[in-house]
Amino acid sequence: MCLVRMKQEGRTGKYMCRVIVHFMWEDVEHRGRVMGVNPYILKKNMMVMTNNFYAAILGYDEGILSDDHGLAAALWRTFFNQKCEDPRQLELLVEYVRKQIQYLDSMNGEDLLLTGEVSWRPLVEKNPQSVLKPHSPIYNDEGL
Repeated sequence: MCLVRMKQEGRTGKYMCRVIVHFMWEDVEHRGRVMGVNPYILKKNMMVMTNNFYAAILGYDEGILSDDHGLAAALWRTFFNQKCEDPRQLELLVEYVRKQIQYLDSMNGEDLLLTGEVSWRPLVEKNPQSVLKPHSPIYNDEGL
C-alpha cells in the first residue's frame, strides 16, 4: 500500500519505492545471515522470494485499481495463499485495504517523503466509513 501511495508522488515517489524495496531485501538478507542460513540456500530462497514478491505486487496493484472482486481475488491468491475458509475474513481484509488506501491518499505527499512516517488504521473500527485525517508530522531538523 505504501508503494502504491509513493508512486503518486512522481519521480521522487518512484525513487522512494526503489529505496523501500532495496532496504526490505537488505533486511531479509541480513536476517538470514544472523539466523545462520547457508549463503547458497539464502541466495536461492531470496530469488524465489523476489519472484513471489513481484508477482504479489502486480496482483495487488491490479486488485487495488479494479473493483472489490479483483482485490479479493488478489488477496485470496497471495495473502491467504488460496486457503481462506471464511469469506468474512476476506471481506474484512478487502474493506481494510480500501480504507487504508483512502487514508494514505489523504496524507500530504511531501510529509510522507520527508518523514517516512506512515500511520495505519485499525483493522476494525466503530465507524468504518470515516476517514480520519492524519496528524501533521513534527520535523526534527535541529543541526541542519
